[in-house]
Amino acid sequence: MAAHESPASDRSGPMLAALSRLSSALAALGAGIAMLLVVYMLGHILLEIGLRLFGHSTFILDEYIGYSVAAMTFLGLPYALEKDGLIRVSLVLERLPRAWRWPLELFASVSALLAFGWLARYWTLAVERSYARGIISETMARTPLWIPQSAVLLGLYLLCFALAVRTLQILAQRQAFRPGGQ
Repeated sequence: MAAHESPASDRSGPMLAALSRLSSALAALGAGIAMLLVVYMLGHILLEIGLRLFGHSTFILDEYIGYSVAAMTFLGLPYALEKDGLIRVSLVLERLPRAWRWPLELFASVSALLAFGWLARYWTLAVERSYARGIISETMARTPLWIPQSAVLLGLYLLCFALAVRTLQILAQRQAFRPGGQ
């Protein structure tokens, strides 16, 4: 054990590593689902083009592509966060001394966690309300709205979990923290 480590950090190390692996696996799962949604959207668009050549339509293209884009966006966010693919102000961070970077990273992670946690809380209420009231879309498909809303909610939960793990990593590693595993 290094001189600066305490027995408490030894106990939290394996737990944090396990949480990090779980977060990575869930982020990869979300990204995989997002990729499948892209394939679905391509297929649906090509089907619609083919049908319109013969004067027919599915009549649900815009609705289901909209649902898919929303779900894909939120399901892909945790993976983008993990791979350091989100927009950051690295120009500022790179010019700061290393000792000052981790507090700003911590502030950004906690702020994002609070904002997305708040959004997830109210989105959960909206999904519950849509389910309880049996709210459906006002289109020919008459889609129960809790289904596409739940996909977005799942992405929000995954993002909040990834942000919480990132916050714990920053606190545990402090100056040694490297975003995106750099």
